[in-house]
Amino acid sequence: MNYRGQEAPLFYALSSGKMNVSEIKDAISSEIVARKCYIVDITISKENDVEITIESEEGTVELDDCVAVSRFFESQFDREKEDYSLTVTSAGLDQPFKVLKQYQKAVGSKVEVMLKGGKKMVATLTNVDEESITLSYTAKEAVEGKKKKELVEHNDRFTMDQVNSVRPHIEFN
Repeated sequence: MNYRGQEAPLFYALSSGKMNVSEIKDAISSEIVARKCYIVDITISKENDVEITIESEEGTVELDDCVAVSRFFESQFDREKEDYSLTVTSAGLDQPFKVLKQYQKAVGSKVEVMLKGGKKMVATLTNVDEESITLSYTAKEAVEGKKKKELVEHNDRFTMDQVNSVRPHIEFN
């Protein structure tokens, strides 16, 4: 391994190696399922900073869920050998959906959608599959024979390649 034209420093060449996502998923999936949760994302930095994001199958992720997953992870991986730091967190309400289960859980609720091309809308997610989402929304549009724009109901299907992001819509009353 070259390091700016030289051999890699000894401490770098002898590092224990980077942890990998599939190894982590395999090691912790039983605990995740036992807690009625699923994995949304696992990220690993160059420094072995591991961040595991989980979501509850029903309801919300509790602090106890994060603590239990963290402890289980630590029972599976030797911190001295792997030299990692660990964060277990729930998927934030302000974060875009990353996995199909998040979309499925949100069916029937309002979401904020950013389409490719910059169009942003708030709509009800009515259906989802691996290829597309279906949204129900109302938009002010010009109607033939009318001077003023009117509210028009839509129930449109968008393929996933038309969508930049989808996240929960949060209303403050």
